[in-house]
Amino acid sequence: VAAPPVDIDGIREPVAGSLLYGNNIISGAIIPSSAAIGIHFYPIWEAASLDEWLYNGGPYELIVLHFILGVCCYIGREWELSYRLGMRPWISVAFTAPVAAAAAVFLVYPIGQGSFSDGMPLGISGTFNFMLVFQAEHNILMHPFHQLGVA
Repeated sequence: VAAPPVDIDGIREPVAGSLLYGNNIISGAIIPSSAAIGIHFYPIWEAASLDEWLYNGGPYELIVLHFILGVCCYIGREWELSYRLGMRPWISVAFTAPVAAAAAVFLVYPIGQGSFSDGMPLGISGTFNFMLVFQAEHNILMHPFHQLGVA
């Protein structure tokens, strides 16, 4: 809601994603970490100040890594409950598909690109922009495995 703009490209041109900087619910987003950070783990105590941590997009890594950890722990909890109740584990296996998709978008793709700045922004417009840019750069719709998955 009130986070300051983030220098996503590392070129000292910050991008604003908060509501106080003129965005609405549709255009507001949590902007990915700065390209200057790369794929390094960037906790609050690594920055010289809280302002620097916010400017470099520290909250994005914090939110994404906690989200992935929480979702994976939830899947493990489902697996354990199904085992203890004597059920087969296919419910938790079925719910691992969205977990794999989230891990691919939030972890695998940014690590492959070399920076968390290439990760998907956490917001409505940012998500659509990410999908359009991803299609333009990688032509995922014409990939044979994507076509087999859709069919």
